[in-house]
Amino acid sequence: MKVFVVGATGQIGKHLIDILQSSEQHTVRAMVRKNEQAEELKSQGIDVVVASLEGSVNDIADAANGCDAIVFTAGSSGHTGLDKTLLIDLDGAVKTVEAAEQAGINRFIIVSALQANHRQNWNKEMVPYYVAKHYADRMVETSTLDYTIIRPGGLLNEDSTGKVTASANLETGSIPREDVAKTIYAALDAQETFKKSFDLISGETNIKEALKNI
Repeated sequence: MKVFVVGATGQIGKHLIDILQSSEQHTVRAMVRKNEQAEELKSQGIDVVVASLEGSVNDIADAANGCDAIVFTAGSSGHTGLDKTLLIDLDGAVKTVEAAEQAGINRFIIVSALQANHRQNWNKEMVPYYVAKHYADRMVETSTLDYTIIRPGGLLNEDSTGKVTASANLETGSIPREDVAKTIYAALDAQETFKKSFDLISGETNIKEALKNI
């Protein structure tokens, strides 16, 4: 598959780009917001397109045209205001779903947040972020797409272990960002993850094996 990565310059996105670039099975197209970001990725031999989640659905659909799968790893940073949480984490995700449907790209993976589906378990210091993730995920679930919603725990900049726990309901835990990227990659053509959502934290099970039991 040719995989369209939204959020390619984010920390999970960067790991995923590296994995896809070295893959013998899949190829990648990265979506970035700025021309300077595009030039940097192009210098690494990466297929890249400039488009914005604050632009139109048509713009995103055109950018993804010809791809076979979309991975949404974008997110507003902790340094931006609540307006960006709405525009990127919620509306940007919904626009990307609409763009996938418009472009006829059925495979769709989105990175959410641990327990985003259970309001009572949201991090009280990040409620607007969880609201955005919750409703973006609900829009994904009502789409026509072969979606997978991955809800990772606390994100760590630690080395990958390649071992995870994946389940519909995990109340706490953390995981290296690289292992999230590896899980996305493994899920791309894992049909047992289609139309599924799950929490993801570090564990003792090989990623591919963990996904078989979703």
